[in-house]
Amino acid sequence: MEESRLSPRERRVLAEIEEQLREQDEPLARRLGAMKRGPLLGAPSAVDLRRKLPGLAVAALGAATLALLVLAVAIGTPVLIWAFAAVWVLTLIGLLLLVVRWSRRWSGSRARPPESHPAD
Repeated sequence: MEESRLSPRERRVLAEIEEQLREQDEPLARRLGAMKRGPLLGAPSAVDLRRKLPGLAVAALGAATLALLVLAVAIGTPVLIWAFAAVWVLTLIGLLLLVVRWSRRWSGSRARPPESHPAD
């Protein structure tokens, strides 16, 4: 299902209504400020899954790295040591990619100026 966007006029009208409600009802303003945007329950969308998948993969690689480390130390066979080294390198590469993605997203959000609503 595609998300519908509000026009600038509709956003401005909505902002004015919210401002009036906040001024008139302080408890409502506190509750609105504490609410999270978006659905509370529901099936994750493909976009959410696609965004979380690299993090889940790195977490799984981290768990495999830890398990292989424990096994390699306990048993000491060269196969386990090499398997640990390979999975550890993959985990580090995944972490590096996640940090790069996060930093690009963070710098992109800081570079964009906030949207302004012209007053009528």
